[in-house]
Amino acid sequence: MTVIDPRPTLNAPDDDPYLWLEDIDGEKALIWVTEQSARTLARFGGPRFEGDRDVLTGIFDRPDRIAWVVRRDKYLYNFWRDAENPGGLWRRTTLAAYLTAKPEWEIVLDVDALAKTEGKDWIWGGASVEPGRRERAVIRLSLGGGDAVVHREYDLTARSLVPDGFNLPEAKGHIAWLDRDTLLLSSALGDGMATRSGYARTVRLWRRGADPLTAPVIFEASSDSMLVFGHLDRTAASERVWFTERRAFFDAIGWIGDRSGPKTQIDLPRDASWDVFGDWLAVKLRNAWTVAGTTHAADALIGISLSSFIAGARSFTTLFEPGSGCALQSFFWNDAKLVVSLLDNLIPRFDMFTPGRRDWTRRTLDTMPEATTVRAWPFDAEVHERNGEVLVSAEDPVTPAQLLLFNINGAASLGAPVVLKRDPENFDASGLVVTRHEAVSTDGEMIPYTQVGPENANGEAPVHLTAYGGYGKSVLPDYNSAIGKLWLEPGGTSVVANIRGGGEFGTRWHEAGRRAGRRLAHDDFAAVAADLVRRGVTRPERIAAQGGSNGGLLIANMLTRYPERFGALSCTVPVLDLRRYTKLLAGASWIDEKGDPDKPEDWAFLSQMSAYHTAEAERSYPPILLATRRRDDRVHPGHARKMAAKLQALGCPAYFYEAEVGGHAPGPNNRERAAFIALGYSFLRDAIGFL
Repeated sequence: MTVIDPRPTLNAPDDDPYLWLEDIDGEKALIWVTEQSARTLARFGGPRFEGDRDVLTGIFDRPDRIAWVVRRDKYLYNFWRDAENPGGLWRRTTLAAYLTAKPEWEIVLDVDALAKTEGKDWIWGGASVEPGRRERAVIRLSLGGGDAVVHREYDLTARSLVPDGFNLPEAKGHIAWLDRDTLLLSSALGDGMATRSGYARTVRLWRRGADPLTAPVIFEASSDSMLVFGHLDRTAASERVWFTERRAFFDAIGWIGDRSGPKTQIDLPRDASWDVFGDWLAVKLRNAWTVAGTTHAADALIGISLSSFIAGARSFTTLFEPGSGCALQSFFWNDAKLVVSLLDNLIPRFDMFTPGRRDWTRRTLDTMPEATTVRAWPFDAEVHERNGEVLVSAEDPVTPAQLLLFNINGAASLGAPVVLKRDPENFDASGLVVTRHEAVSTDGEMIPYTQVGPENANGEAPVHLTAYGGYGKSVLPDYNSAIGKLWLEPGGTSVVANIRGGGEFGTRWHEAGRRAGRRLAHDDFAAVAADLVRRGVTRPERIAAQGGSNGGLLIANMLTRYPERFGALSCTVPVLDLRRYTKLLAGASWIDEKGDPDKPEDWAFLSQMSAYHTAEAERSYPPILLATRRRDDRVHPGHARKMAAKLQALGCPAYFYEAEVGGHAPGPNNRERAAFIALGYSFLRDAIGFL
């Protein structure tokens, strides 16, 4: 008789027989990982998977896809990967050239060439260009694709690294230019320089030629904070340095100061978000705030003169208040004007506010394109150089993205944005219809979801269902080439659910799915699955659900709480062990969102959502694939490893795969990214019989 080991359990949450799998590069752990990954590839690899991988690689490598750009002075910069340049090219061109069908690009840095020269598999992590003369940049490179990067100063004129420049060993953090010879360094590098979350707890003044480890600390927080950073505000009349301490995910304090450190604290609610341009301060409230006898509503956007505010004035102007189903998503300054992104019952719209001596004027940007997903952001990288030009993208599940240019400084009757580029069609969308529906959750809340698929449901549709539901992140249906090519084109149906925990309907929606409420967010997802069956679209055995990171926790809870509603589950880079997550890599930074397992009152609700502990023997679970990446230094690979090991010990149909490269984000090149995605779809299709 086989004895099943159910550990860890709710009754003994710390009796964990799989702790050895948290040793990322341990010999025993890697033997297990290699064997498991080989088993998964043997089962779900083969010609179909290889064909899908190659098709997706071809899509990701297409030369006619949009080259997304940011403007710095006279150049538009872009980072580009394709078959010939898997590591990527950092390149630039002019706007005039970009407007042509085939722009000529000037190569700034060839990452593949640099990797070959130095004998290291560098992965691009971005760059910070010196805003003055723009002759230098500090580039970020990773050896595994994680959040920790090496900083290297790069000469944009000579096209070479600066040997004795601003060079920093691998660590989490970033830099901000003060001038050509001085940086603000916010890095976890050095003894005692990291918070418990693994991020920077100090801001140092790093002068050219100095040792970064001995650079003077001008701002610091305790190790219990989440992170700190600083930057120079070039929109001010004189040099103004901002310092921010983020104590938790939704708890931040800001100061105005100078190169010697912070001077004046900004007396705003710590859960508010805010931004400054010149002498104007815009604040988005998370919760209601009563100040100077006036109560400003939760999710309201308010504005005031910064100098007046510092002097003690609190006479804010209300710019936006949430309405029924209408919620603020984001805002940014451009040429002293505030551009505001809203969702009105999941329909994107945009407003613009111009501050004045007596009042702020409002203009609705009603010529923006209509689509299920519309985003807007500044064309220029540097805030102080923005001239009113805004980039806009628009797409829906069956229409590829288009990139448009819009000038908010137009006449009173603004013209429509000008189309700059369009993405190609990557799958056959003929016969597909996009529809909106609502499911009733366990507490009666209506949960919206978007369905894409053939018009006539037959009750047997192979459904791909996904959601996120966390951190106030809004998820809208967009043009997903992988889902389109590997799921919709062969006859499947795709569903995106707007479960609670997201930001689609503001703070109320997020709060309902945060901490103890996360269980409700999981109920929402299960309710959508049930509604698809109720409407006659499909049956449970034909529903394949997929989610990653926070969405991976969601998927694992579908396994343990609602196994009868799904035919297969794909769980990627997930957070699953809620007993130990705060002790693994960046886990402590999520306490504000999830809860603290070291507090008995929090563990009381966390334990019920810790799928690693609630998975039980003698229960019938659908097949599940747990996939992660070894160099993910944000969500520890041990979560997926341990969950797979426990489920297999329970006799469950659980599979595991770990990519050797790549961090929390997709792989280091388009082929690796395509392989990771294709394997997930191969598993899901096989498990529900969608072949």
